Amino acid sequence: MTAPALQQLVESYCDLLWNLDPVAATAAGVTRYDGRLGRYADEDIQRYVAAFKSLGNSLEDCEVETLDDEVDRTALLGQIRTSIHQFEREQPHVRNPTFWASHVLEGLHLLLVTTSTPREARAAAAAGRVREIPAFLRAARETLRDCPTVFVVTASRVVAQGLSLVDEVEQTLAPEGDAEFPGHCRDARAALADFALGLDSDLEEDGNGSFAIGEEAFDFRLHLQHSLRATAPELWRFGMALVESTEAEIADVARRIDPDAPWPDVVSRLRAQHPDRDALVGAYRDQMERARRFVEERELVPMPAGPLEVVATPPFLRPLIPFAAYQPPGAFSDSRVGWFYVTPPDAAGVGAAQERLLRDHCTYELPGTALHEGYPGHHLQFLSAHAQPRLARKVLSSAVTVEGWALYCEEMMGEEGFYGSVEEHLFQKVALLWRACRVVLDVGLHTRGMPIEEAVAFLMDRVHFERAHAEAEVRRYCAEPVYQLCYAAGRRELLDLRNAYRAARGGDFTLRDFHNRVLQYGGLSVSLIRWGLGLDE
Repeated sequence: MTAPALQQLVESYCDLLWNLDPVAATAAGVTRYDGRLGRYADEDIQRYVAAFKSLGNSLEDCEVETLDDEVDRTALLGQIRTSIHQFEREQPHVRNPTFWASHVLEGLHLLLVTTSTPREARAAAAAGRVREIPAFLRAARETLRDCPTVFVVTASRVVAQGLSLVDEVEQTLAPEGDAEFPGHCRDARAALADFALGLDSDLEEDGNGSFAIGEEAFDFRLHLQHSLRATAPELWRFGMALVESTEAEIADVARRIDPDAPWPDVVSRLRAQHPDRDALVGAYRDQMERARRFVEERELVPMPAGPLEVVATPPFLRPLIPFAAYQPPGAFSDSRVGWFYVTPPDAAGVGAAQERLLRDHCTYELPGTALHEGYPGHHLQFLSAHAQPRLARKVLSSAVTVEGWALYCEEMMGEEGFYGSVEEHLFQKVALLWRACRVVLDVGLHTRGMPIEEAVAFLMDRVHFERAHAEAEVRRYCAEPVYQLCYAAGRRELLDLRNAYRAARGGDFTLRDFHNRVLQYGGLSVSLIRWGLGLDE
């Protein structure tokens, strides 16, 4: 049981967070904030930062007696301090228009797809959010300044892709008897269009600010947000070494398929083998089921209740989900259903265009995607976190653990014999190379002055992405510092923790027991899990 004082402070944090970010509340399955958007003008952020500081002081003064409470308190303090640092130093509400645009679109998207909430309630909430969009975007225009061009370009594309969400809300969530709703939807569309137009004219002309947060802020995030002891220079060396070693492993595996061809040629040739457009969703569904059965039959991980539905991406979401995406159930939702969306190529597309898109759904790549997103990856871990009795472990997480766990699972499942062919094993290594490159680019872009074009070229040269794909990746890396490295860094942390746990348990070690103990901490950082297990160095 959590100490009462600590429990109250965690509850206070949740209330503060969801007042600041009502869309996060909707994602968590908390419906009482569904009818509004956040408030992110300068004076609003100042009030929230003051509240976070007060809560942090109370948390530091809170007396706890158990190690579990101390672990949870440390995790919450790290999250609070990170939030303060982001708003005071990095200022995404001031410098990144996507911060505002994505809040609007995600707020509408969640109301459209969260079917566990009755339609009548979602319709009322949608009316509230749509009504707030014009004022919300006016506040955005008044708050944004000195936006880096890369952020402006991304925001323009996000808005253009998301306008269809307002249309879908009007068509499917119109409240009965609300004669003003169509007018509010019209005003919302106009506000989004004006916002995008302003980005293309005013902000981009003034977009001289740098996107990089710098080494000091980068290391702050590493230590406080993710409890990582590593610094940016060490992670740069780790990433470069992992790129080199993984490329060598890929070359070795590729030679088993074709000893005379370079590995990029082998991968390119294999990408021609993929499901047909009409069979795409079914192919993913089959691989998800294959992964689930493998985990269950070998008792690798305790299996929480909650199905994973694999479906074609709804048409209104396809501009925002061009490939595939996983959506977990909310931590506090009555529904335990997760959704994996797969976007088939447009049926009206010409053959060459369809073929190019289908190559990204290579038959040999699907198994790794299925276990990463489903079992025992994200879906299983989210369900396990949501089932924890301690509130902090339901709501707090580090990408080092969440993304690190999914990447660790790709390797662990290979060790246990999941991959059925050398081709599947090859694509598992290619996926690892991509995550190794992310470490290099995350550190390079934000702490070493790496130009955007150099980062794009790095992905094209090392992972052989097409330019458009590489550019989209790098734009995201610029906007999400200290996230991309979490995949490979988290995998490393979990492998080291497994070794330490094996040494401590000796002959009593089992993989299932290790996984069970890790999952009991939800998404808390691996360093805090190590501390909780009594294995900290």
